Amino acid sequence: MPTPLAKLSSGGFSIGIELPLDNDWSPDGEASRLRDGRRHGVPSLARHAELAQLADRLGFRALWVRDVPLYDPSFGDAAQVFEVFAYLGYLAGITRDILLGTAAVVLPLREPLLTLKSAASIQALSGGRLLLGVASGDRPVEYPLFGRDFETRGANFRQQVALLRDGARGHLPPGIEVLPATHTLPLLVAGLAQQSPQWIGTHMDGCLAYPGTPDDHARRVASWRAVAGDKPYTSFIHLDLADDPQQPLQRHRFGARAGRLALIEELAAMRDAGVQHIGLHFRRNRRPLAETLAEIASEVLPHFHHVQKELTT
Repeated sequence: MPTPLAKLSSGGFSIGIELPLDNDWSPDGEASRLRDGRRHGVPSLARHAELAQLADRLGFRALWVRDVPLYDPSFGDAAQVFEVFAYLGYLAGITRDILLGTAAVVLPLREPLLTLKSAASIQALSGGRLLLGVASGDRPVEYPLFGRDFETRGANFRQQVALLRDGARGHLPPGIEVLPATHTLPLLVAGLAQQSPQWIGTHMDGCLAYPGTPDDHARRVASWRAVAGDKPYTSFIHLDLADDPQQPLQRHRFGARAGRLALIEELAAMRDAGVQHIGLHFRRNRRPLAETLAEIASEVLPHFHHVQKELTT
């Protein structure tokens, strides 16, 4: 059975989805949010389970969830609302094949042994589908509320990575262990996590890169390869898929509006720049999400996932 990292980059390039599965940043989504009385950045999760299962059936490679423990109106984004590990446990139970990734768990805010136990539990319950994205965090308001020191988060991050790497075996008294035991927690890093590039390249298994253009990624991939070799490089696009397949690509912050033909060109350019996985984010998408997912699955995925299909038939 392939490892989660091998499955992520099988065929050289793959496409996943960043949750929440809502388009609450679109005009219709904003109107719905106001009718429901939800604050900005708080998505409707009425169809999240149905759409996650649809993404699994349609062949998307991964579902990505973010770690946003507290809703801060100044940031205006509650991510997918649910606690990251509790939600992954639920998603593991309702999906079969799709990888489950975190983008990314803020290690210094969390109790290390419980983080390890949570991640190991998801890995076991999902049948080995977890991709553990990790970060040091960038919201200073959260640290005092959790009783953590913002200034020492870099050192805290290194200590927690060491614990995750050895399953806490070198951190506990004789006879004490964390169950379920695991030796397979792939760690992908968002940003530098207050570390040097060399440390990141040595100690991390993959990169979760900030959204950008193909040219942006070509430069970043070169920097990543210099310290990490061929370890996976992944990123995300905020996509608004137009009805017209011929619609040219129009860039906006973190992504673009485009018809499917321009989307295929953009994804191919990302692949050629060295990106190995792209997660699509749909909160700006104006069309119904089930319709959008179906079109991408039938018209876009075959351009990039055909190698994976051949390997599994």
